[in-house]
Amino acid sequence: MVVEPYTADDPETRLALFDFAFENAPIGIALVDLEGRIIRGNATFAKLLSLPLDKVLGKHFKDFTHPDDIEADLTLFQQVLAGRRDGYTIEKRYLRPSGEIVNVLIHVAAMRDRQGKVVRFISQIEDITRHKDHERKLAERAAQLELALEAVRGGFWQMDILTGKFETSDRLAQFIAGPTAARLDLERYVNRVNVNDGAQADLTPLIAGRLDQNVAEYRLDTIHGERWMRCDRRLLRDGDGRPIKIVGMAIDFTEERRRIEILEETARTDALTGLLNRRGLSIEFTSLQSADGFAVLALDLDGFKAVNDAHGHAMGDFVLQTIAARLTSAVRDRDLVARTGGDEFVVVVAGDRTAGEAAAERILERMREPRAIDDGTVDVRVSIGGIWTGEKRDVTELLKEADLLLYDAKAAGKDAVRFRSAFQAAK
Repeated sequence: MVVEPYTADDPETRLALFDFAFENAPIGIALVDLEGRIIRGNATFAKLLSLPLDKVLGKHFKDFTHPDDIEADLTLFQQVLAGRRDGYTIEKRYLRPSGEIVNVLIHVAAMRDRQGKVVRFISQIEDITRHKDHERKLAERAAQLELALEAVRGGFWQMDILTGKFETSDRLAQFIAGPTAARLDLERYVNRVNVNDGAQADLTPLIAGRLDQNVAEYRLDTIHGERWMRCDRRLLRDGDGRPIKIVGMAIDFTEERRRIEILEETARTDALTGLLNRRGLSIEFTSLQSADGFAVLALDLDGFKAVNDAHGHAMGDFVLQTIAARLTSAVRDRDLVARTGGDEFVVVVAGDRTAGEAAAERILERMREPRAIDDGTVDVRVSIGGIWTGEKRDVTELLKEADLLLYDAKAAGKDAVRFRSAFQAAK
């Protein structure tokens, strides 16, 4: 059986279809006469005006158009009547009886008779108030961001992962290469990065999707000289989670870094615990003397994260201070005790291997004693990796070997010591 394609040649059918579409359209529709008066409208149109439909009919579109928008609309309306255009699209504002403003997008088309004479107009009206609100908010945020960027030295860049296209913002390009500089591509940007900082500037982990964001610090050659930049990089993904774009914000923090470097150069102790910091440890170890060798103990706390999670960082700081006191009490005054990280400590014992092992065991025992806090006690223990050397070596290298043993102690169930001589660990 052959099914004939559906046609609506019957005028009554065409009119019925038009009426159905007109009345049930999700947007406002209105028929307008040659004077600009409404001769027919649908319910959506009446709702836009916040008027009963019977009150809309016969009104001129000027009656509910914002006064500032009437002239532009009338000009286009007259151009259609004069035959200079067939229709037009315009954004304007409706005024409801309450004084509320509705932003609308109107598409107006001329309806002509067989001789081509305009007999009326049909208008399609979309409520774009929400869209205009979003536009306004975006514009406000853009203006706020622009003001914020004026207070910093740097700017944005972005990279399309699919095409490999990289481009800086105008502001960042001008910060790097001068006020008349064009936007920089990847090659020209990377050429400005200090050759020793290439690893920090590398985008590979983000491109591969292994990270969603990270912060890099590297030196950049600019018209202001070489500057330290802190770059916050973020990965954008598509709906299926595939990496599609990286956006970055690079800010000059040279002065801040210099202040930090000065503080680090002058500070040897940890502000919270009063122990040596990493720099202080290196300096003190250089002058530490012992004919019997040195034991370097790398310590990592077990269960400390649970204290922070359960009791807060203030209580965590208190616990760290009590731990520092216990470590100090477990060794001699001439031995070195340092805090080198959040919950990482180092103890250096001047003496033979037996002295180092004994110190590690004392520390382990003292750390097993519960610590009293305001609402009870907390149980924080320690894992230790120890290296003994008969001759003084670089403390950083010794710590690397001690860290390997620390990992063994952690893997063995924590609250344990793993101790060897340096030559055994290096095999």
